[in-house]
Amino acid sequence: MTRVTVLIAVYNTEEYIRQCLDSLLSQTMSDWQAECVDDCSSDGSLAVLNEYAAKDSRFVVTHLDKNGGQAHARNVGLRKAEGDIIAFLDSDDWLSDDALQKTVETFDANPRTGCVLFHCVKHYAGHDEDYPMAEFNVMSGEEAFEKSLTWEIHGIYAVRRSIHDKYPYDETLHAYGDDNVTRLHYIASQEVRLCSGVYYYRQHASSVTHKVNIYRFDYLKANSIMKHSLERMGVNRDLIVTYENCRWENVVALCMFYYLHHGELPSADARHGLQVIHKAWKSIDLSMLDDRSHYHRFGFLPLRFSWRLFRVQEKIYFFIRGLLGRNKEQ
Repeated sequence: MTRVTVLIAVYNTEEYIRQCLDSLLSQTMSDWQAECVDDCSSDGSLAVLNEYAAKDSRFVVTHLDKNGGQAHARNVGLRKAEGDIIAFLDSDDWLSDDALQKTVETFDANPRTGCVLFHCVKHYAGHDEDYPMAEFNVMSGEEAFEKSLTWEIHGIYAVRRSIHDKYPYDETLHAYGDDNVTRLHYIASQEVRLCSGVYYYRQHASSVTHKVNIYRFDYLKANSIMKHSLERMGVNRDLIVTYENCRWENVVALCMFYYLHHGELPSADARHGLQVIHKAWKSIDLSMLDDRSHYHRFGFLPLRFSWRLFRVQEKIYFFIRGLLGRNKEQ
């Protein structure tokens, strides 16, 4: 029986994908399956996938005729998965030789555990560094959810198939939907644990979260979807309050992104981004805000009675922050 299915969404990573696939061939356990979904790559990625599949039947290749995004590609792989444990591996990343074995051992020793995090090492050109996360043995799913909001724990993990089937990837968002899915998986887990298997996470300045484009505003859309998901799941109110405070901080953060970069966006994209921020600003439940969101401080005052005045506040706040930052540099 296949124990682990690894979902690999592939799009134009011919330069790196061999290292990714070779890391699976080097695993100390053999009962894994790799669902490799080529998302209509325009380089030689598909040819490399087919080459590996021809040599080892554990690599299963699906080619999509139209690019549908990472979430769609992963869901295609999830529907074909045979393992009772699901992991994902980006096609430019790779695993340590014992990563899957350490994950399975942790699941087998702890039946209440729904998610197992890998030890994450961020790979930069020329050096590696550990993800800044405190070591832990076990935490509740709700605790893992809360810590993920501030990235005290990362979102690189394996999950039991039963949980992932219930919460597949969100295909409605171009970016940030995987953050939501990770947090839903954590909440659905009685326990979340950490193993010593290493996931090597290649860092690119060209990633969506580093670019100035319209998809950055998907973060607020993802936040709204996440809040509604929490309400449908019937989680305790304290958890929703925690999330709402985080959501308010994100509204202010996207206001700053808009302030700094709206001139670099096409005018239609800038208008759309402002509409997304406005909608999120209106949807915040002010009764849930507390000191965690700094809502009493200038720059974070909701000022729900006037969208125009709120925007004026943000412009002044970011202008002052910019002045202070320049003064510190001098």
